Amino acid sequence: MSVGNFDGLHLGHQRILQHLRQAADAAGLPAVVVTFEPHPLTAIKPHLAPPRLSPPAIKQAMLDGAGVDELVILPPVSEVLNLSAEEFWAILRDQVRVGHLVEGHTFSFGRGRAGTIERLRQWATDGNVRLDVVEGVEVALLDLSVVQVSSSLIRWLLSGGRVREAAICLGRPYVLEGPVVEGFRRGRTLGFPTANLRCGGQLVPADGVYAARCEVDGRTWSVALSIGTLPTFGDEMRQVEGHLIGFDGDLYGRTLRVELLDWIRDQRRYPRIDALVAQMKRDVTAATRCASLDPARAIAWL
Repeated sequence: MSVGNFDGLHLGHQRILQHLRQAADAAGLPAVVVTFEPHPLTAIKPHLAPPRLSPPAIKQAMLDGAGVDELVILPPVSEVLNLSAEEFWAILRDQVRVGHLVEGHTFSFGRGRAGTIERLRQWATDGNVRLDVVEGVEVALLDLSVVQVSSSLIRWLLSGGRVREAAICLGRPYVLEGPVVEGFRRGRTLGFPTANLRCGGQLVPADGVYAARCEVDGRTWSVALSIGTLPTFGDEMRQVEGHLIGFDGDLYGRTLRVELLDWIRDQRRYPRIDALVAQMKRDVTAATRCASLDPARAIAWL
């Protein structure tokens, strides 16, 4: 069993789940993950709750793909959040009767996060529970700085538009998911029809134009994705809209999953519409070149 939030299922999470799967296979038991949904801070201090990296459906699909047999979702209710570390451990030991725990080295639990990994080691020893503590994963970013992967680091990178480096930490491109909703329909009049996504509580990267990719009905399309306001038209509402290059069809009401591959440029105001159109053509060229790469190579090349 492993307890954790697993938001984004980055390389550090993947290492934990690999150990969990191996331990479960060795013992002939199911691999079980216990997680909160949504994040506990949404109930305790909503203004401090981090935006999610992966919507629930994507998170569950990734956990399934990582070999998790059973997913136990705990709601962030007071009865659970107010449990002390000792009470939480007692439930695991006496009610769940866990025999083997696999956790990351920064794991903590219980009210006030008082259940440190050091205390857990002692309690596991006293309770005859096997505990495997998995070290974190370090990666080199594009500036060659070596960092330890974490969900908070990935949020920071995305907030700066650094989707290439976020992909390094995730082991795959970052995905935005949302239904296609009605927009201003200006893109079609300019020759670049767009799909406007409503991404809910998911973290939307910094404003800018990105090279992206998405799949529709089994076919992958290159995407020039714009995030932010529309300064040329004076619009102040932040939007996520993607031009699926070469696509001709109706996407309203459908849910798209868009992989962000590279940051192309920042948002800017153009003095004339023809100048904006010329830039959009350059954006399409850049997005097409980037999205045509093999996904495994794209992370390293971008």
